[in-house]
Amino acid sequence: MAWWSSACSPRLAWAVEPLAVNAQTESVLIDGPAGPIELAIDRPAQARPGGGVAVVAHPHPLFGGTLHNKVAQTLARAHVQAGWTAVRFNFRGVGRSAGVHDHGVGEADDLLAVVASQAATGPLALAGFSFGAFVSCQAAVTLHAQRPLHTLVLVGTAASRFQVPPLPEELHDRTLVVHGEVDDTVPLSAVLDWARPQALPVTVVPGVEHFFHGRLPLLKQLVGRHLRQA
Repeated sequence: MAWWSSACSPRLAWAVEPLAVNAQTESVLIDGPAGPIELAIDRPAQARPGGGVAVVAHPHPLFGGTLHNKVAQTLARAHVQAGWTAVRFNFRGVGRSAGVHDHGVGEADDLLAVVASQAATGPLALAGFSFGAFVSCQAAVTLHAQRPLHTLVLVGTAASRFQVPPLPEELHDRTLVVHGEVDDTVPLSAVLDWARPQALPVTVVPGVEHFFHGRLPLLKQLVGRHLRQA
């Protein structure tokens, strides 16, 4: 499919290459709706006031997306440096997570299961990249009716491929949407078409493509600033 035509390029191989968040990453299996879910948990060296648990969702599983994706790890690192515990996880059928790909439906259930296991109480943040941003939006809509959400970070939101739900207006001030100007996997125009009816701001990074090649430090900086301001 043309939307994912860049997924088999060398650039994607670079994008999923493992990158350590810290030397103490904890690997855990929890029970999920389709069987075990694999987690990678990174804790801050020192907890800070207001910190809680951030659940980070990776890009499309059928095109190389795993919890080791560099953008997902950058999102985790930004939260850890802000004093949050970051929980990355593999969607069903990826790594040690059981099940098969479910086009975002079962994956939203996976994310909610991770929240129930790791962040049943206390401050909660969600962050996702590409397909993971789509799934995070679904989970945010569900969770909004149940509990407060501290922040939501969406990077490269897959609005050209999936029906990304609109966000509750109350979450807009707590949401950071970041997109590359020259993203050839998810066109910027698709994200603007999704955000425009909501009057939801989009932060556009000039000259950047889908995987933020060479600009991951800037992405981490943007997320860190958002967390401080929330």
